[in-house]
Amino acid sequence: MTARITEDGGGELADEIAVHGTWDAKFAGVADAFASNLEDDLEIGAAFAATIGGEPVVDMWAGHADVAKTRPWERDTIVNMWSSTKAMVTTCAHMLVDRDLLDIEEPVSRYWPEFAQAGKESMPVKYLLSHRSALTNLSGEILPIETFYDWDLMAEKLAAQAPLWLPGGESAYHNVTFRFLVGEIIRRISGKSVGTFLRDEIAEPLGADFHLGLGDEHFGRVAELLAPPPRTPRPGAPVSNPTILLSAGNRPEWRRAEIPAANGHGNARSVARIMSALACGGEVDGVRLMREETIANAIREQVNGMDRTLREPISWGAGFMLITAEHPFGPNPRIFGHTGAGGSQAFADLDAQVSWSYAMNKMTMKGARAKRIVNALYAAL
Repeated sequence: MTARITEDGGGELADEIAVHGTWDAKFAGVADAFASNLEDDLEIGAAFAATIGGEPVVDMWAGHADVAKTRPWERDTIVNMWSSTKAMVTTCAHMLVDRDLLDIEEPVSRYWPEFAQAGKESMPVKYLLSHRSALTNLSGEILPIETFYDWDLMAEKLAAQAPLWLPGGESAYHNVTFRFLVGEIIRRISGKSVGTFLRDEIAEPLGADFHLGLGDEHFGRVAELLAPPPRTPRPGAPVSNPTILLSAGNRPEWRRAEIPAANGHGNARSVARIMSALACGGEVDGVRLMREETIANAIREQVNGMDRTLREPISWGAGFMLITAEHPFGPNPRIFGHTGAGGSQAFADLDAQVSWSYAMNKMTMKGARAKRIVNALYAAL
């Protein structure tokens, strides 16, 4: 199986699957791996992009932006990136650290006074970033999905919530509440919503087509998500409320909301662009997000072990996923970023100054879809 480069810089596979975009001939294996996902029916539509030293080296897309396969995935197609968004929000938080406006060793209540309730007055910010606050959900409440769009209400409820167990030990992935816990600190310090901060301080300066709180004018280029069948919760895993319905990702109200844990909309190109600044030590093309020292502190391991929610071994920095034997992500020790539900990725490699992102609309964790592409990327270096 090979992807042939055509005159427009794209490629074709078996005269059926067209892979569009640009890549140097040395990355032909990346195109082949990317095309394989579609040929194996692992994807409906997808995009992959990578940078080296801040320079784009791979930018490809293929397939369809709708489940019925009537609308092709285009260069400017964007999609809900789910928890890969957490890499963007974590970057926002550490930009505040870099400006000496946030100290993750300090109590959350220093920045968010109302948080000092139910025994949480001394809880440090780093517990929120490393998923160790034991605030994975609101105890005793089953709330409708619409409540999830009410930032002030959810922040108020979490401020009053007691930890569900002793904080600071094992991690328990805050798939939903990360949005409000970290996002509210960013809002209190900066005076901006997380979506506004990300737009003003990261996306626009870098020319990245990434949105947290999507305007209606962009709806026409958003890829339709195909949610996986509901899964039975793992034994012992806490359930986050309000429950995220993965199918909610296609709803207009979901797209418009600012949900920093889960609903950033972008494409592989835009995410790889943002992560390239981190891969290059905090600055790319004259746009500085933070110092390399700040990145080093952000990726210092906070906890490593069986995550109480995910029920698998995870290593967390202060907001970023780190490599483990089970989840190597790449060959170098200073690789960090975040994955998203269904298979999206946003990663940076400080050692090789490489960044990459994978975006897709068929949500399934089956198969090593991004892994085979990333392996091909590193094989070409």
